[in-house]
Amino acid sequence: MQVEWWSIIPFVVLLGCVAVLPLLPATERAWESNGVKLLVALACGLPVAIWFIAAGHGGEVVHALFEYVQFIMLLLALFVVSGGIFLAGDIRATPRNNTIFLAIGGLIASFIGTTGAAMLLIRPLLNTNRERAHRVHTVVFTIFIVANCGGLLTPLGDPPLFLGFLRGVPFEWTFRLLPEWLVVNALLLLTYYALDRREYARETPEAIAFDTTDVSPLRIKGGINFVFFALIIAAVAFLPSLDLHAIETGHATFAQMVPWRELVFVAAAALSFVVGDRDVRFEMNQFTWAPILEVAALFVGIFLAMIPALNFLGQIAPTLPLNEITFFVFSGGLSAFLDNAPTYATFFEMAAQLPGEPRIGLAPGVPEAYLVSISLGSVLCGAVSYIGNGPNFMTKAVADSAGVNMPSFGGYLRWSLTYLVPILVVMVSLFIADGPVWTILGLLLGAAIAARAVWLARHHVHPSEIE
Repeated sequence: MQVEWWSIIPFVVLLGCVAVLPLLPATERAWESNGVKLLVALACGLPVAIWFIAAGHGGEVVHALFEYVQFIMLLLALFVVSGGIFLAGDIRATPRNNTIFLAIGGLIASFIGTTGAAMLLIRPLLNTNRERAHRVHTVVFTIFIVANCGGLLTPLGDPPLFLGFLRGVPFEWTFRLLPEWLVVNALLLLTYYALDRREYARETPEAIAFDTTDVSPLRIKGGINFVFFALIIAAVAFLPSLDLHAIETGHATFAQMVPWRELVFVAAAALSFVVGDRDVRFEMNQFTWAPILEVAALFVGIFLAMIPALNFLGQIAPTLPLNEITFFVFSGGLSAFLDNAPTYATFFEMAAQLPGEPRIGLAPGVPEAYLVSISLGSVLCGAVSYIGNGPNFMTKAVADSAGVNMPSFGGYLRWSLTYLVPILVVMVSLFIADGPVWTILGLLLGAAIAARAVWLARHHVHPSEIE
């Protein structure tokens, strides 16, 4: 269906509301209601759906809603299962231990999702650091690493990659992003370790003494939920959903008419909720449905409102200056301030209109070089602001409730521009940009970041760390 530029206005308005309304004093309180979010989402999405149905293109609306259901069911399953696991105990909040925490979170994020990993680790990380006064940087880097950059290796890791999987990108394809994942997360961890050494050196002797004596062994409560995590992973990797194309053409078999994957998601979430320890879920993790309801309310509008936006961008894609670098910049720039899942979908469809081999995904597929840039931009740049990825605000909310004075929207942006964006420039120079000049620039900037971290680590040492 041919559309004009003005057809993307509902999509832009909705994403603008998501970005701005939580920040305005006049709308901040109202926006806390998920009912208000749903009304705004439907106000932007339903007119688009009605328009497309009236124009005889209701199939596009059905496909959008089906992808929305698949997307929400995965997030719901991961959210419910992670809410049943609690890491009890308390270890010393040293820079080394904190860095190990974040490294583990960055690793598991690709396999249980950035939402699941962030919700699983943020509470025990805050509990471990409760004796320390300086904790903001730890939460910020949890958002960088665990809630975003760690989730690059599988479609389970981050919603954009799952949308790619739904569009035919093989489950194992994202493992080819391992070098980029290693460079970004290694530099983030090194930077965090150096910053935490500096902040640790600022702690009072009383706080460190309390942290040293108030120690108990770590132990996992609700371990049965790891079985349900395994079920979700297996379902994504091996089970099909229902085949809309076969159903629409009238050639669907019984197996193609059953959403096997989503049924396992529901079963895993239900079993976790019923079989799991309620004290762990509701007392220790303070589990509520509000975060997942917020995501569900907003995204029903986003998936509907982006239908004409995808069509329009597909029409103009051949006229845009698109290459590996601009795909990263465009997809990353939008993912930083809007939401990375629909941004990924938009640029995926744009890239599908362009020539290039080899191609990945359902026919006609996307040139692989462009898919790499879009995947990296959408996932990694979702960490640039609070509104780039769903777990960002969820992690901030948990930290706020634990008494951490988290930075404002602009304050967080300064953190990301100072520490995250230069590391992303290193990654682009080494892996996306072509030519020896870019490679040299990436190596020099990476070496400068590492040298700065080493200097910070060596020159800020708390007396308790000196043997």
